Amino acid sequence: MALALIVIASVFIVDAVWIEPNWIEVTHSEIHGPVTAPLKIAHLSDIHTNGLGQREQRMLEILDEEKPDLIVVTGDTLATHAGDYTQCRKVYERLHAPLGVWVVHGNWENWRPVKHEHAFYESAGVHLLVNASQPVRADVWVIGLDDPFSGIARLDTALAGVPRGVFTIALFHSPFYFDLAAGQANLCLTGHTHGGQVRLPFLHPLWLPGGCGRYLDGWYEESGSQMYVSRGVGMSILPIRFLCRPEIAIITVKP
Repeated sequence: MALALIVIASVFIVDAVWIEPNWIEVTHSEIHGPVTAPLKIAHLSDIHTNGLGQREQRMLEILDEEKPDLIVVTGDTLATHAGDYTQCRKVYERLHAPLGVWVVHGNWENWRPVKHEHAFYESAGVHLLVNASQPVRADVWVIGLDDPFSGIARLDTALAGVPRGVFTIALFHSPFYFDLAAGQANLCLTGHTHGGQVRLPFLHPLWLPGGCGRYLDGWYEESGSQMYVSRGVGMSILPIRFLCRPEIAIITVKP
């Protein structure tokens, strides 16, 4: 019995520490919306990067393979101990898509803010949206909210000026806000949960951060809106994953 427990513990440690954290899963989904042509979105979240490591290199390889029209990052873009963030900028400089790379605040951006953050992201060629919206195509608008758990999300402010009838993509970090945002955007993209990060068979995740509400990962639908909750690319608190691989979600919107 003791030997069996040692073997099980060893398998858990090897998987959780060395295998799963860098074993990114690519999930593919198709939805329909009022778009004039197909739109391929790469949804990243919770990258928690310190710089170009093995996981980040694999993320960039996947994006090169997938060739999305649009890349969005739904918060927790930077690691909590990244200092001056110089190495982090090198990751975001490598993200490219024809319709741009769009980023919103997570709780870590609010708790450990980057000095001159708009200039920081602009220098990396990335667009930061905080309670604001921008068109990425004549028929598609991106709405970026402050993290509703750690900051103040102002959906009405962000929606001001968005034309009626266009396809709207609302980006926010903490998925509990879908209870308020449902019905006000076609597609909501969120993260924050990490999918639980450590999942034991047949059990609810042992720990989830505040701001998740009743949401964990994957697709949800309410009041005519759809939301995808990403498991995220990086990790938080402990650098481990178990039965919960990091994720890049590829979502194609078709007419």
